[in-house]
Amino acid sequence: MRKLSRNDPCWCGSGNKYKKCHMNSDLERARMGMKDIPVPRGVIIKTPEQIEGIRRSCRLTREILDRVEESIKAGVTTEEIDMWVHDYTVSHHAVPATLGYNGYPKSVCTSLNNVICHGIPDQTVLKEGDIINVDVTTILDGYYGDASRMFIIGKASPDAEKLVRVARECMMFGIEQIKPFADIGEIGYAIEQHASNEGFSVVRDYGGHGVGIKFHEEPHIHHFGSRKRGIIMVPNMTFTVEPMINAGRYESRLLKDGWTAVTIDGQLSAQWEHTVVVTDDGVEILTA
Repeated sequence: MRKLSRNDPCWCGSGNKYKKCHMNSDLERARMGMKDIPVPRGVIIKTPEQIEGIRRSCRLTREILDRVEESIKAGVTTEEIDMWVHDYTVSHHAVPATLGYNGYPKSVCTSLNNVICHGIPDQTVLKEGDIINVDVTTILDGYYGDASRMFIIGKASPDAEKLVRVARECMMFGIEQIKPFADIGEIGYAIEQHASNEGFSVVRDYGGHGVGIKFHEEPHIHHFGSRKRGIIMVPNMTFTVEPMINAGRYESRLLKDGWTAVTIDGQLSAQWEHTVVVTDDGVEILTA
């Protein structure tokens, strides 16, 4: 195979020039002595067409969360949030991924105060000082986009506001570690270091995951622990970064509904989430 010049069509078939496509990642692999792309076992490496489809779904997910942000306030029920998400999703010719997923009964997850994740919308009324995570996953034209945001209802306590802020910082610190051929453990290591330095803990029972063609794909993304987990990030991997940060202990407890995970000590929990794609020179946040 002849050596490609900068302006030749890329070998991957994207139709882009080599310099705009895989040239940088090929140079980095050569620098590291890699002859072949070390694709992690079970990971779906997306084509440019698939990434564009995932990007469109992620864009809609972001719009749905914007819709929630416009209307969420004290006096609203979590059931109403579910209605907003469902109606906006189907009106844009998409499907709420959570509805019916392994029996989950609603179109969104609403995790309030000490709920870590997977809270089921009901008649609970939001009140001043609450913090709540709204987690939206959308299927558009067969592609998945997954994101969540924290919302503070009115004026919360300084401790609650700090937790929400630090949880978002943890997510962003994790995303900053993403680049081709780095170990995926760098994400969790950076997250746990920041959370610990701020006096918080990182949930270990749940983490991020591959996403895009399916709701949950390989690899699992730990948000804590070692910098070296033996999984290398490669271009066109898509996954979520979604650290769950607790004010107290990191352990969780599952309620009798089989979905709702709460903190073991009743203290607050906060989470933010983005879907990302590894690029040839770093990362793109698809739900930003």
